[in-house]
Amino acid sequence: MNRLNVVLLVGLLASCVYLIEVSYDGRRLFTELDRARAEERALNTEFERLETELRTEATPSRVERTARDRLAMRSATPAVTFYVARDAGAALPASGVTPR
Repeated sequence: MNRLNVVLLVGLLASCVYLIEVSYDGRRLFTELDRARAEERALNTEFERLETELRTEATPSRVERTARDRLAMRSATPAVTFYVARDAGAALPASGVTPR
């Protein structure tokens, strides 16, 4: 009988150690999951902010202002349009528009 008690005690201690280890792993995994969810929320917030900023930057008035300020571009008017003459032997475009 004494041997059986020792075997059962060793089994009980092994299962206790295993239970403690599994509980610790469960807590650790839950903590990692909580951190990942917090990071997901932060990334979603940043993504929404960047999408809003992109929509703001892509408005036609903003694009035109940027083109004028940063690139020194100007609107095309007949006064700043240059027409290039083609060679006489060159084929005309399919639209039938004649060069000036």
